[in-house]
Amino acid sequence: MVAGAGFEPESVRVIRRLRDDILDGVRPPGSKLVERDLATELGVSRVPVRDALATLAAEGLVTLRPRTWAVVREFTARDVADLVEVRSAFEAVTFQLAARRHDAQGLRRLRADLDAELRAARAGDAIRARRAAADFHETATAIAGNDLLVEVGQVLRSRMRWLLGRHDDLQAVADEHRELYEAIAARDVTRVGELVARHVATSGRLIGEHADRLRPGGS
Repeated sequence: MVAGAGFEPESVRVIRRLRDDILDGVRPPGSKLVERDLATELGVSRVPVRDALATLAAEGLVTLRPRTWAVVREFTARDVADLVEVRSAFEAVTFQLAARRHDAQGLRRLRADLDAELRAARAGDAIRARRAAADFHETATAIAGNDLLVEVGQVLRSRMRWLLGRHDDLQAVADEHRELYEAIAARDVTRVGELVARHVATSGRLIGEHADRLRPGGS
């Protein structure tokens, strides 16, 4: 039987739902993920849940335990430091190539992501702002014109989306993305390099502040 238009396998739906829940903070680090309970909650059999947990483990968001359960990964300070180092190098290449190689269609996509982020930031909608910010980074990768860069980005995608969501100052991040967009549109590669370095530094500071607020006794 041929699937109809719009058909989505249960495993894909379950992966997307659990991934979004983890990245959006609905299922916080350390949360237990039990196949049986998730199957009941999501209205599916245990097979797509099992497949989803395996996929999310491969993406670095879930840690598998013996038998039929898993936990949402708790990223250590070292994990975060490693991600920040990789992100710094990855984005320096990504945004500078995007400035050199973008076309009109790619620039429109980047502008649409930026506009969505700015609207959400102004409205105080943290989930939408963070998702749009991550979309902005992924679109920049897509328009950089390097297939290997896109491939590496896919491997890192979920962990980078997690990292990009570790901040509370929605407007500051959106404003830096606006400056990056303007420099990319102008094909100002030198300016892009300067802005990326500043953006990574700002993000590192905001990630630290976000972590402090989540600690017991944090303000």
